[in-house]
Amino acid sequence: MNVTLAKTAGFCFGVQRAVDTVYEIIDRENKKPEEERKQIYTYGPIVHNENVIEKISSYNVKILNSEEELRALRDGIVIIRAHGVGRNIYKILKERNIETIDASCPFVQKIQKLAYKHTFEKEKVFIIGNPAHPEIVGIIGWADGDISAIPDIESAENLPDGNGQKVVVLAQTTFNADKFKLIIDILKKKFYDVNAINTICNATFERQSEAKELARHSDAMIVIGGSSSSNTKKLYEICKDQCPVTQLIQTVHDLNFSYDGAIQNVGITAGASTPKEIIEEVQNYVRNEF
Repeated sequence: MNVTLAKTAGFCFGVQRAVDTVYEIIDRENKKPEEERKQIYTYGPIVHNENVIEKISSYNVKILNSEEELRALRDGIVIIRAHGVGRNIYKILKERNIETIDASCPFVQKIQKLAYKHTFEKEKVFIIGNPAHPEIVGIIGWADGDISAIPDIESAENLPDGNGQKVVVLAQTTFNADKFKLIIDILKKKFYDVNAINTICNATFERQSEAKELARHSDAMIVIGGSSSSNTKKLYEICKDQCPVTQLIQTVHDLNFSYDGAIQNVGITAGASTPKEIIEEVQNYVRNEF
């Protein structure tokens, strides 16, 4: 059996930066006398991977899940998650005089600035992505005017005719690149005057392209990532389209893999929040056990 690991599997730049930031702050506080140490919080899970969050939580880093919890703080350190947050969160932190460490992905911050710029200039903005995802919530939270999310192809098809309306179209950094193109085509057919800015990050594009190609030449595919990870779910969809025998797992314990003679080539990829050690564990298990 041949087992091939995708070159781009695992932490992307933004996730690595956010996780490293948390550990740097943990290390900084631990070097202080105990009575001077501040409680460390993240606003929302720092990244979408349960194993990463569990490890960080073992250092007594606590997660704040709402504005109400944020407003209740009197002191401490708040680290902004990789997905970013809206302007109102920064305002609350400033009002509370809470030390803030911004671990937002720079590529997400770029989209936030674009959302602000174009809505401030009174342009209509569509952001393609899941409106419930924290990245999209944060981007919309930077708008200063008309912005709305298009979660999928069906939603685009259900939009009214544009009648020549000028629209700026942005995308969630982890959105499916092929579906982004399809939605742009739909908007144009509906007579919107489209200024499309492809804000899918390059790491996502490379990861999706490589996964698609690997799945096409594999008898079975394994996609590793957190259950709440948007980019992992998209990888699974892409791989499943090319290779029907595709599994989505969080750890090696979720693997339901039975070898038979028909499976000669196994491909493995992983979401942008999946730690290296989990990927290696799955890779070694498949290589050694089958």
